[in-house]
Order: sequence, then C-alpha cells, then structure tokens
Amino acid sequence: MMNRRHFSASIAAGAVASLVASRGAAAADAVRPSAARNIVFVHGLFADGSCWSDVIARLQARGMNATSVQNPLTTLPEAVAAAQRVLARQQGPTVLVGHSFGGMIVTEAGMHPNVSALVYVAARAPDAQEDYGALAGTYPTPPASAGIVFDGDEGRLSEQAFLRDFAGDLPEARAKVLYAVQQPFSRPLLAGRVTQPAWRSKPSFYAVSTQDRTINPDLQRFMAARMKARTIEVAASHLSLVSRPDDIAGLILEAAGQAA
Repeated sequence: MMNRRHFSASIAAGAVASLVASRGAAAADAVRPSAARNIVFVHGLFADGSCWSDVIARLQARGMNATSVQNPLTTLPEAVAAAQRVLARQQGPTVLVGHSFGGMIVTEAGMHPNVSALVYVAARAPDAQEDYGALAGTYPTPPASAGIVFDGDEGRLSEQAFLRDFAGDLPEARAKVLYAVQQPFSRPLLAGRVTQPAWRSKPSFYAVSTQDRTINPDLQRFMAARMKARTIEVAASHLSLVSRPDDIAGLILEAAGQAA
C-alpha cells in the first residue's frame, strides 16, 4: 500500500511532468510558421550582403524568392529601416534571417506584418531594452573581440582575427575574399537597443555554431532557449552560412514551411 509520502511525491512528479509536457507542446506550437516563398537576409558586422550567396543559391534552386539587405551598419534605427524597406516590397509571408549582429535588426524589423518567421544564424537575439554587451559579458569573451580595430568611429576586424576567429573553418583563399569585402561599421551602431523583440510573438529558429570564436556558443544556446526557438547545432565557425550552407538553407526552408 502506498504511504502518504510516496503518494504526495507521485502527485508532485505527475504535476511536473504535466507542466513540462504542456510547455513542450506550447513551444512546438510556437514554431509552426505559415508557408512562405520569400526570404529576406540581413548580414552582420564584418560582412556585406554577399555573405549569403551560397545559401541564396540553394534556396533559389527550390523556387524561393530571396533578397539580401545591404545593411548600412551606421545606427540600429537606420539598419532596421533598411530591412523594413525590403520587407515592404515582399508579396506574402516572408522569413526574415539574420546573422551575427544582424540578429539585432531581425529582432526589431521582424515586427513587420509581412514577416511570418525569424531565423537566427549564430546571431544576437536581445530582449526589449536589453544591454547585449552586458549579457555577453556574463560569458567568456570570444577571441574575435580582441581583433576589432577602429579608425575613429569606424570599426572593422583585423585580417588575422577574421581568418582565425571569424572564418576559421573556411579555406584561407575563400576567407581572404570575404575579408576584402567586409563593410566597416560605425561605433554608434553598438549602442542601439531593441524596443520590440519579434521573437516573443513569431515562430523562431536558431542555428548555433558550436566552434564559434565570435559569439560564445553557450550564449547562443541561452538566447535560443529563451526564445523557445527550434534549434539546430552546426559544427562550424561563426560563418556557418558559408561553411555549412546546406544546413542553414534546410533550417530556413523549415521556417518557411517547406519540406527540406
């Protein structure tokens, strides 16, 4: 016969299991996006819109309409406005994809009514008015941070840091081409804060780069878990969109409600 203590423990365990199951079901419901044919990409620091080329080619082969925003990297409001202008041109549901700092832009611009789902690729995913620098400071500092150099208010990544810490799993020749086209950013960009995080109301997906030396992988995992994102882990550098384009394209197709 079950004594009172065992009975109480059984009831408590059942309640916890029920709560976990209900939360899991809610998370599953949250990542069921509308079918979309449009994909809009936002690049981050130390890059330009061409960094998405390998992913774009794979999506175009699947009949998707892809557009890569040329992020001005000046201030967060100006960067968000650039993305919103591209989103306004889309006809129908659109998946908005951001890499690295581009996640800041996706988080804010994702409130646009055309956006049906968000995809973060080794990207920042802040909450409303959150100091991302303070959040990142609670994790070990990634090596790439030491490679940022400024000319006045214009910042860029040194060649050594770019090749080793940003694009470490790419052939050197390919990485050097990407280094040559990196777009400098303005220091005021880093002070921007998100006002409305779209991931709180829209299906979200996250690709964690497990070998990342630019954004700590555990920080990526924290942000993905916080937003209850459908998450994959990719054994890649910060540039998984270049070194593992099949994986990234597959996650985007999932966010677009398309069979991989």
